[in-house]
Amino acid sequence: MKLYRGTIELQSKDHRPDFHNVTEGVKKIVEESGVKNGICVVYSPHTTCSVITQECSHDLNFFGREYLQQDLNNIMEKLVPTCRTEGQYLHPGPKHIEFALTFPDEEPKGSLNTDAHLRSVFFGRSETIPLVDGNLSLGDFGFIYFIDWDQIRERKRVCEVQIIGE
Repeated sequence: MKLYRGTIELQSKDHRPDFHNVTEGVKKIVEESGVKNGICVVYSPHTTCSVITQECSHDLNFFGREYLQQDLNNIMEKLVPTCRTEGQYLHPGPKHIEFALTFPDEEPKGSLNTDAHLRSVFFGRSETIPLVDGNLSLGDFGFIYFIDWDQIRERKRVCEVQIIGE
């Protein structure tokens, strides 16, 4: 049994949910691993991000979002509205803000991202994809997306990939 780990560095932008197609990066890590049969876990260590497998919509709106991504954003806005003011959600409370401010470069408004935390819960922070004969079992239309739901600030993110198999 072999274990291999790789990472994909990402940069969020635009102060809106940011979708990163990481499919090619994951395929490259799978190839580097040499594992032919097993599983590939694609994971976000960030609590305001998700990893999903989904079809690529190909068509883009004015903001460069695939239509399916925009449809998902529209639905999430109805289910979990973007946090626009303190007190809109119970979180963050005063103890959490005090804790957050112990980190360098953190500011109080940085904690007003409860919507991002809740959205990541709906979709989860990882996907496990079977590896068959060295290929990701994604089907004909499957792609892997890393979603940064946090709209408060732009920042660097890391997508972790772990492969187990032989």
